[in-house]
Amino acid sequence: MAETKVLFDCDTGVDDSLALLYLLSKPEVNLLGIVSTAGNVPAPQVVENNLGWLELLGRTDIEVHPGSDAPLSTPLMTTEETHGPFGVGYAELPTPTRGPSEISGPQAWSDLTRAHPGEVVALVTGPCTNLALALRDDPGILTRLRRIVIMGGAFWHPGNTTPTSEWNVAVDPESLWEVLRAYGELDGTGTPLPILCPLDLTETIELTPDHIVRLADAAGSSPAEVLNPEDPDGTRSAASDPVVRAASDAVRFYFEFHRDHDLGYIAHMHDPFAAAVALDPTIVETRTHPVDVELTGSLTRGTTIADVHGAWNRPDTARIAVATDQAAFFDDLLDSIAGLARGRG
Repeated sequence: MAETKVLFDCDTGVDDSLALLYLLSKPEVNLLGIVSTAGNVPAPQVVENNLGWLELLGRTDIEVHPGSDAPLSTPLMTTEETHGPFGVGYAELPTPTRGPSEISGPQAWSDLTRAHPGEVVALVTGPCTNLALALRDDPGILTRLRRIVIMGGAFWHPGNTTPTSEWNVAVDPESLWEVLRAYGELDGTGTPLPILCPLDLTETIELTPDHIVRLADAAGSSPAEVLNPEDPDGTRSAASDPVVRAASDAVRFYFEFHRDHDLGYIAHMHDPFAAAVALDPTIVETRTHPVDVELTGSLTRGTTIADVHGAWNRPDTARIAVATDQAAFFDDLLDSIAGLARGRG
């Protein structure tokens, strides 16, 4: 299988963690670098989480690039209540034996796309802060990408941060606004448009305890994994496999959060799904529209808007993912991460 060079920009919480495991499970993926963006937790903790997962997996060959500590123009808000005090739920990751790269996140966007023009698949599962900063100094980045997938936005679906806004965009609306405007300026150049994976679709990607049981079984872990809504909060996995144990403990916190917000004992896999789309865009149906971000509305700041009727008379700036085969995605996700776990045995 042909190599896929990936640049992963994330604000590593629970679902970003699963996305990272998924990417590392794919033998065809050459993960060129990880950019750590402030979002779910502060940027230094994102760096620590990324280094910790790589330490656990024995992948200390991959550079982790520190990103901006704050959004472009507003104070940082984080969501430890969703992802746990350190962003990885109840997972206990090993202490990293190395530090982050000396190359900043924005510089990594520039350097890696220059080193591999037309080859890099970019995946953004946090705010677009570092990409926006990179574009200010190097607007040619977008024309050098093979493609880019961004988890973010809500179009014909309620928000998860405000009534109309999705978390990644709400943290730094200006950054996605700048990225989309940059694509608008490239109209007619043949540059592939970004694929946005919004809540409309990602909130249909529901991980359940049965999925974790399947993962543990496929990985050959023992004893049998149990995640029950009636378990005391903070119950820990007894899995023999360290990858299964860390993934289960991370996801349990996410299950508890969703349960406590009347969403059921499930977890939305926003970021692993976006990772799957980055590797194979054919798994989604998309609609192409001019897309913009509301920056000033007192009730609607951070809302993403698609001009479905051409009222703005602007060029298209994004492909919005609208449909997929959820069962096929989970088969791929679970089989892939189970293979990663077995490969370390």
